[in-house]
Amino acid sequence: MKRQICNLLRIKDTAGVHPPQHKLTAGTVIESAPLPDRVTLLMKQHSGAPAKLLVKQGDIVQTGQLIAEATTFISAPVHATLSGEVKQISSVVHPLTGELTTAVTIVSDGADNWVETVVVDPNGLSREEIIARVQRAGVVGLGGGGFPTHVKLQPPADKPIHTVIANGAECEPYITADTRLMIEDPERVVSGLQIVMRVLKAKEAYIAIEENKPEAIARLRTYLTQLDLPHVHIFILKACYPMGEAAVLIREVLGIEVPAGKRSRDVGVLVQNVGTLAAIYDSVACGKPLVEQVMTITGMVTNPKNLRVRFGTAASHLITLCGGVKPGGDKLLFGGPMLGIAQLSYDSPVVKAVNCILVTQSIKREERNCVRCARCIEVCPMELMPLMYYNYVRNKSYDRLAEYWIETCMECGACAYACPANIPLVSYIHIGKDELEKQKSDD
Repeated sequence: MKRQICNLLRIKDTAGVHPPQHKLTAGTVIESAPLPDRVTLLMKQHSGAPAKLLVKQGDIVQTGQLIAEATTFISAPVHATLSGEVKQISSVVHPLTGELTTAVTIVSDGADNWVETVVVDPNGLSREEIIARVQRAGVVGLGGGGFPTHVKLQPPADKPIHTVIANGAECEPYITADTRLMIEDPERVVSGLQIVMRVLKAKEAYIAIEENKPEAIARLRTYLTQLDLPHVHIFILKACYPMGEAAVLIREVLGIEVPAGKRSRDVGVLVQNVGTLAAIYDSVACGKPLVEQVMTITGMVTNPKNLRVRFGTAASHLITLCGGVKPGGDKLLFGGPMLGIAQLSYDSPVVKAVNCILVTQSIKREERNCVRCARCIEVCPMELMPLMYYNYVRNKSYDRLAEYWIETCMECGACAYACPANIPLVSYIHIGKDELEKQKSDD
């Protein structure tokens, strides 16, 4: 069997796909979105356990105020993103997972009064103080994963980090939030990278950017030449999806293969999204809780934009700021066209793991039988065999999926994109993974 030959996640040079980029907002400067009249804040905007609610209906809160605390190591606190009144506490459908989640609705008082923040020199803080400030601020991965950042900054003692990779690939079509951040705010990105290097005692760092982002590359190069940072380098990547996945980046930048079933830290590397690095700087140096991020609102809207958005804002508010939906636009995604999650309502609130709102048109494609052309294998960046997952899930032979390393699948969607039979392979992979988990639970 193919995966029995080697236990490495060997990423092929030719793997991946090249969908149309549609970077409509690549030259559009970041604007701060006018504040909405209300926000709906979910208690789970991150990987891990939901945060524990600290407020009740009728409470008056300030922007940046802690309204829910983390109760486990893998969790993150939630802060008010507007000043005003807690109008409602309810259960809502999570826009990314579909689970029922506790949510707090805050009605704005129009003042945007902030809690007091403390500005410090990061160089005067200890490692423990830096991690504590990141944790208190509720910083999580802003590239779409939402994993609590303070956890990544505390690897096991036997897994020291020697290299940090700042992920500026932004390989998914339409999304340009990270690109504009690198162009307009390189200081925050690089400062956040320096903080991470210091915490982890990493000796080298790379800012990895795809070759189709020349303005971002030039801006960061110019900024880095002004600093004495001999251990921070820019690495130009090929433009290919899913180049931004951690295992792909590590292989491309360092030539290191991540062993099957292992993580980046197991090979001494930390991969961190550039937006997250900027948030790390804000939390450590400025004492600012994570209440907003840059998002791309694009696709079939009249005037696509990159907006700095408060979490909990309804998608409809942001789409209105972009001139509304063009005729034919009938599908709303949180995220890009490859990994985005379809929304049931235009009033779905954005969370920390959302970096793009994409309006597109539904296209019905008839699913046909697999013709075993092997295109899914050719494009898989992990050198897996998606067609086998399809076959075994259809036949309910779930116990066979582990033999083909289904747990190592990143669910990037390259296989489904390349499939000439229009098979929704990622959906089959989801089902397969769920069934395997059920079997483990039963055992």
